[in-house]
Amino acid sequence: MVAHEFLRLWTKVSKDLKQHMENSLAPTLTEGQLNVLELLMSREGPCKPSDLLEHLETTPAAVTTLLDRMEKNGLIERSRDNADRRIVWVSVTPFGIEEWKRGTAIRDRFLDEYLNRLSAHNQQVLIYLLGKVAQAS
Repeated sequence: MVAHEFLRLWTKVSKDLKQHMENSLAPTLTEGQLNVLELLMSREGPCKPSDLLEHLETTPAAVTTLLDRMEKNGLIERSRDNADRRIVWVSVTPFGIEEWKRGTAIRDRFLDEYLNRLSAHNQQVLIYLLGKVAQAS
C-alpha cells in the first residue's frame, strides 16, 4: 500500500513539473533542451556529443536530432576540432546561456512553490528521505 501511494504522489509531482516546464519554456526551449544546456554549462568548456549520452539516457541518433534542433534555434553551436576534423565540439551560445538562466529560474520558482507548502524543517526531512530512497537503488 505504501509503494502504491508513493508511486501515485511521485507521478503527480513529476507530471506537474513536466507540464509546467513544457508550458513555461515554450516556444524557445524544451525541458530536454534545458537538460542539455545544464550539462554543457556544468563543464569547463565544449564537449563532444558522445559525452552527453551517459547523462541523457537516449540513443546517439536522438542526441544528434536534439542538437540539430538546438543549433537551428541558436542555443548551441557545433564546431570541428582543428587537429582532428572527425571530432565535433558542442558549446553554448550567448542566447543559450540566456535560455539556460531563464529555464532554471522557471524550474526553481516552481519547485520553491511546491516545497514552500512545507516548513523548512520538513523540507530538510523530505530531502533526507528522498536521498535515502535514491541511494537504495
